[in-house]
Amino acid sequence: MISAAQNACAAASCGCGGHDGSHQRPAVNGIALTAGSEQVDQDTLRERAWSELLRQDAVRQGLLPPRVELEAPALSRDDQRVIEAMLERAVPTVAPSEDECRRFYEARQSRFVEGAQVHARHILFAVTAGVDVRKLVARAEQALLELTGRTADPGGFAQLARELSNCPTGAHGGDLGWFGPHECAPELAGELFSQQNARTVGLRPRLVHSRYGFHIVDVVERRCGRQASFDEVRPRIAALLAQDARAKALHRHMQLLAANASISGVTLAGTNSPLIQ
Repeated sequence: MISAAQNACAAASCGCGGHDGSHQRPAVNGIALTAGSEQVDQDTLRERAWSELLRQDAVRQGLLPPRVELEAPALSRDDQRVIEAMLERAVPTVAPSEDECRRFYEARQSRFVEGAQVHARHILFAVTAGVDVRKLVARAEQALLELTGRTADPGGFAQLARELSNCPTGAHGGDLGWFGPHECAPELAGELFSQQNARTVGLRPRLVHSRYGFHIVDVVERRCGRQASFDEVRPRIAALLAQDARAKALHRHMQLLAANASISGVTLAGTNSPLIQ
């Protein structure tokens, strides 16, 4: 017979014994995240754990009914709406001030140049799990020196891209085609569209470090754009800042829920539940 404490299973101090073996499976406060002998990857486990934390929080607040089962249920669309409303109350969206928007604009004016594009090519040295970053950077620097030397072959860039690049564009000589600042990684946008580099063409004299790795970048051509005024882009900036602030607040809220829960069999390294994107 299931006790009243097991029936609720919504408190961090829940001490249910998991009579169906749930204590041996990944669980949140005694509620198993997998069914029976089900095997799932860590990303799926984390997603289920975040969702279950939110469901249990809604149960504690009386917004969802407690369950007898000791396995985490799949959330219905109605459940998700309840949880989304709960999160909106707990972490409301706050509009940024005029000064915050203006500071953002002044620090990143190059992001608001309309119509600016570059035709560029690159060689990507990707940083992947287990890679020796020092050796990777050394090889990238060596390749850059080969391309900047006095005896550099004019066709050397395309050849090295085909030989070394970890990007599919390597098969085409590293050609990225035409793109704007919002169509590439922010780190590349900062390098290629910043005010000091807004008119430069040719091989960049240093490696560009992005979330993907290290790039040798060659700007083939440019199309200059028009600098949008603050008033033109203020609504876009306000929405971006509000979204960023709420994402950070949601992250803190979820981490607090996790810190006050008993979690086993899964490591929660980030807030990747679809309910809080």
